[in-house]
Amino acid sequence: MRGLKPELRAAVQRAAVSAKNAGQGEFWLTSGWRSPSYQQELLDAGIARYGSREEAAKWVSTPEKSKHVTGQAVDIGPTDAADWVNRHSGELGLCQTYANEIWHFELRPEGASACPAPLTNAAG
Repeated sequence: MRGLKPELRAAVQRAAVSAKNAGQGEFWLTSGWRSPSYQQELLDAGIARYGSREEAAKWVSTPEKSKHVTGQAVDIGPTDAADWVNRHSGELGLCQTYANEIWHFELRPEGASACPAPLTNAAG
């Protein structure tokens, strides 16, 4: 969990303990902090996969926009664990950011009593 903001790291650790105590099963980070160069590699791979920058932007942010690069986002796996976090987001303070990425979480905005509705995708 190197490179994550301390508040996010603490929330993920609490979520992992809660999931274990609830008998959730496997719970891991599939991605956390990313360097700008690695984020660019992911974007380049997305462009190759989806055929255009516009289509890739629905799944992969630029290094300048990615919350992974700033240590403010994590991807949680496997899918069952991500679903569990979504169902307990209110108590955990972790919010699914994009409707098309059930694994991508950021901290609940400060002062918010609930998670905001997810954006359609990474493009907004």
